[in-house]
Amino acid sequence: MWARRQHARTTWLPTANKLRQKKTRRRRRRGRRRGRRRGRTIHGKNPRASLLFPCCVNVVRAAAPLLQEQLQSCSFFFLSRFSKAISFQQRFKMTTSWSDRLQNYADLPANMDGVAMKKYRREAHHRVFVNRSLAMEKIKCFGFDMDYTLAVYKSPEYESLGFDLTVERLVSIGYPQELLNFVYDPSFPTRGLVFDTVYGNLLKVDAYGNILVCVHGFNFLRGPDIRDKYANKFIQRGDTDRFYILNTLFNLPETYLFACLVDFFTNCSRYSSCETGFKDGDLFMSYKSMFQDVRDAVDWVHFMGSLKEKTVENLEKYVVKDPKLPLLLSRMNEVTKVFLVTNSDYKYTEKIMTYLFGFPHGPKPGTSHRPWKSYFDLILVDAKKPVFFGEGTVLRQVDTTTGQLKIGTYTGPLHHGIVYSGGSSDIVCDLLGAKGKDIIYIGDHIFGDILKSKKRQGWRTFLVIPELAQELHVWTDKSSIFEELQSLECFLAELYKHLDSSSNEQPDISSLQRQIKKVTHDMDMCYGMMGSLFRSGSRQTLFASQVMRYADLYAASFINLLYYPFSYLFRAAHVLMPHESTVDHAHITIIDTESPLATRNRHDVDFKEMECKRHQLTRSISEIQPPLFFPQPPQEITHCHDEDDDEEEEEE
Repeated sequence: MWARRQHARTTWLPTANKLRQKKTRRRRRRGRRRGRRRGRTIHGKNPRASLLFPCCVNVVRAAAPLLQEQLQSCSFFFLSRFSKAISFQQRFKMTTSWSDRLQNYADLPANMDGVAMKKYRREAHHRVFVNRSLAMEKIKCFGFDMDYTLAVYKSPEYESLGFDLTVERLVSIGYPQELLNFVYDPSFPTRGLVFDTVYGNLLKVDAYGNILVCVHGFNFLRGPDIRDKYANKFIQRGDTDRFYILNTLFNLPETYLFACLVDFFTNCSRYSSCETGFKDGDLFMSYKSMFQDVRDAVDWVHFMGSLKEKTVENLEKYVVKDPKLPLLLSRMNEVTKVFLVTNSDYKYTEKIMTYLFGFPHGPKPGTSHRPWKSYFDLILVDAKKPVFFGEGTVLRQVDTTTGQLKIGTYTGPLHHGIVYSGGSSDIVCDLLGAKGKDIIYIGDHIFGDILKSKKRQGWRTFLVIPELAQELHVWTDKSSIFEELQSLECFLAELYKHLDSSSNEQPDISSLQRQIKKVTHDMDMCYGMMGSLFRSGSRQTLFASQVMRYADLYAASFINLLYYPFSYLFRAAHVLMPHESTVDHAHITIIDTESPLATRNRHDVDFKEMECKRHQLTRSISEIQPPLFFPQPPQEITHCHDEDDDEEEEEE
């Protein structure tokens, strides 16, 4: 029986092949006749391929001319194999080239090649960087902080002044005279460090509390020493009584002062160093007490001391004056409202702002001078942020002649040129006739300006990060270090290239690891002793995570807005996860490469075909009015894609 079947199969096979070839030739002849009847052909072939064929040719043209010729000679293959894809394109009227597709959305040159086109970017030092998309044309009000935003204090001159005055205050309350010998070193401190009030250490941590750098005084601790104090090199950031975050630019002098004090009392022979403080005979001073003394001294210098007085006496030495400031604000005045909210008192604000806008001309040379108040629709001093973004304080009017506050609560409408004191973010919204996302607030304080305005009011936020200029300089100027690090990582991957779970070979990667650590350390030192503000090696810092979480936009200076139109759409880049950033966009045959245990893979879904099958099923259940047994794919754009769009504005 088996022999007869085998003989029948072998005798039938040539006949079947001939029949299949004859059918194929017949289909081709019908296709050519149909194309001639329609009066139009594509390279002598069926015009039904016209929707798909040019797209394929464009791809091949960019890849290889030889392959293009082969593709043109076998267009029938595409016709027969991809007829379903062609009909899909016909239904949805898809265009066939990048240039045609772009023409549907913008006035672009007809010869523009979307594949070869490189995305235009402004110069790095003029850039505004985007965490969340923001359409500038939707902004009705620009809000500004003053200190370190409108008024940029020169570094390190201003930090040195604050450091010296704080040391003098500590000496005046009984600290050793030797502290006066310390000189502020700008290469040591960076923002975003955490001070441990128990052990007196300065910590650089990531968003989860993992310790990246630990310094006791001027002594950088290594791994084993860090683990002696912190199990698993980890801290509980929520313990705010113990850990104090030094997030602001005003914190830089005290950050360095903490290190100076701890190093002095640890190494000075007159004092006995303890784990949580130091002793002078029978007197014990804990690091927590020392921390509180420094905080009190800093507050005294800012509010009761001579810091503001000395700053005003020599504004040219301590404050940056930029002629682009009045130009940018005057352009903002033409399209929207502008307001100022500062914690500084009126007298100090008046002197600083008069200096910043003290040009003999107006916004442009040849125009008349304008007083600084004319650039703002609303001016608030003594705002007491971050309380300002919550319950706030009483809104009062300032007598600009004497600088004193007028009696009573201000309840009237907004008047241009009037200066107010106190108030709240709710009052600002009422006076300006704006709310929530209508307002973008620009400031340098990630907690007092950015976090609170974002969480409590929903304002859009722009964080000023002056250190970004140095970060970008290292990123571009020291590119060779980054390239060397990438090369080392490639070598490391090469060692494991042909190994899998069956391999007993264990490559020696110790020397490669040492080299990677050395290059990473060299890269960190380019930023300063504490490394980059945003990362340590490949790990992002706590400060970086806060910037990404709370700042919609950020830049080295808000002046960079001068280089963008007020209709600009700041569109956020895709934040790639490791499986996206390290995997190329190449076709992978899932069946051949993926384990059967990975059962959650879904191929492309043909919703039209599924809908047809489901419709038949529901009809068989109920011929009258079938219930909704299955979810339906959305027919309109319903998913949030971070385009700064509101649903009601999309309805037509």
